[in-house]
Amino acid sequence: MSDPKNTPYAIRTYDADELKGALRKMFLIRKFEEGAEDSYTRGLIHGTMHLSIGQEASAVGSCMSLSDDDKITSTHRGHGHCVAKGANLGRMFAEFFGKEDGYCRGRGGSMHIADVAKGNLGANGIVGGGLPIAVGAALSAKRLGTGAVTVCFFGDGANNEGAFHEALNMAAIWKLPVVFVCENNRYGMSTSTEKSTAVKHIAERAAAYNMPGVTVDGNDFSAVTEAVDTAVARARAGEGPSLVENLTYRWRGHSKSDRNRYRTKEEIADWMERDPIGQMSALLVTHKIMSENDVAALESETEQVIQDAIAFANASPSPAVADATRFVYTDDAAA
Repeated sequence: MSDPKNTPYAIRTYDADELKGALRKMFLIRKFEEGAEDSYTRGLIHGTMHLSIGQEASAVGSCMSLSDDDKITSTHRGHGHCVAKGANLGRMFAEFFGKEDGYCRGRGGSMHIADVAKGNLGANGIVGGGLPIAVGAALSAKRLGTGAVTVCFFGDGANNEGAFHEALNMAAIWKLPVVFVCENNRYGMSTSTEKSTAVKHIAERAAAYNMPGVTVDGNDFSAVTEAVDTAVARARAGEGPSLVENLTYRWRGHSKSDRNRYRTKEEIADWMERDPIGQMSALLVTHKIMSENDVAALESETEQVIQDAIAFANASPSPAVADATRFVYTDDAAA
């Protein structure tokens, strides 16, 4: 018999259906963003987008212990967070396409998807913009006694913003139920963390605010779930905030306008070999939760889900020009 102590945390903690569901969400994130990239190339999507291909384990692993009552705040690279929290893919694509059936009725686009019913308080085009919002949500949960926890996603570039320090300090003073999850993909736009951040690991900054800080392999689903689940449990028990740093990597450029001249092909190839979906698939096959054929069938199924979502978005009506200023205020959104 295998030693339980040597069994990965995720295998010990979650049942087969939950683990299969996690891999399915990781595939959906990857296929969604590949579909969005293809749609952009075909001229169906305008503007820009920030893809998180290569970061799927961070998004899904960080949301494993959350319910719909728990909240997240996201970033400009937030498609994976939306899917991990249970967003409808057809509505997401409709938002990308500027259609009425989108989450923001086509007015927001890639960087402004929110799904309050699922606890997703929204992506944010402002670097670090979600940090104070997350603190506000956590303060509300504490004052109302809901028991909800907020997970705040942000990138490495945001850790040098004033909002980062203000948010962590306030959350610690008030012992708020919030978990700060830094997705450190090594570059804030084109600037490496080595050139922008004084500490080696962003999680070290937790010490200044009297909270736990841990750095984990953000491409290892089990390592992410263990770190974030521990922080969520601590927050839910009234013990206050934590900082989790997921070391990961985006395979694509910062945005669609990125010419990628600051990274070597060798560096990108090296990180692609650490594919989080490949690692998760191998984990489930090794522990006999899925077979290789099961994984292949699951990938094929998610590809069809994405095609159906794109078809839904294409069929969605475009907003009327006369309605361009509608749905700006909350009292109009219910109309």
